[in-house]
Amino acid sequence: MRGTFGNVRIKNLMLPTKADGSRTEGGLTYHQPSGEQMPIYEAAMKYIAEGVPSVVFGGEEYGTGSSRDWAAKGTLLLGARAVIVKSFERIHRANLVMMGVLPLQFMRNDSVASLGIKGDETVDILGIENGVHPRQEVPIVIHRKDGTTTEIKVLLRIDTPIEVDYYQHGGILPFVLREILGRAGPSVRAAA
Repeated sequence: MRGTFGNVRIKNLMLPTKADGSRTEGGLTYHQPSGEQMPIYEAAMKYIAEGVPSVVFGGEEYGTGSSRDWAAKGTLLLGARAVIVKSFERIHRANLVMMGVLPLQFMRNDSVASLGIKGDETVDILGIENGVHPRQEVPIVIHRKDGTTTEIKVLLRIDTPIEVDYYQHGGILPFVLREILGRAGPSVRAAA
């Protein structure tokens, strides 16, 4: 889990540019609202201790090179409950769903850059309180530090009815366990 988001090629846009105009690379971020720079793992542990779920924003082909299931497990274990990006690598998107992480995709010309997302915002994901259905449009509200808000719609990238079931059960493992326990007799359920 500590290595999740730790690749040296990651360029966290929350961090300032260097004197040569390049971005700091590696698994660093700012903890909000303190503004303290630290490794992503440490910031994630602080958010978890504070009871603050996090949202990951990204660009195109998010998850490329990370299609093994560990990348999605790490995302979940670091406290991310949603990932909002321009596009997903196919297998990684499915793995996020199987871990119970909400994959959301910008629509139209929206992006981190066009929305001016800096990383100090809070985000409300609306319209999923009573369940989800494949590829629905989901409103999100971005609350900025200056008190302004921006509301946009994103596309829910839960693409099939079985993925809806996985997500609503918190991922594939809880789904399968509930299925097994549901078929088991009363003595097995009592022991579980």
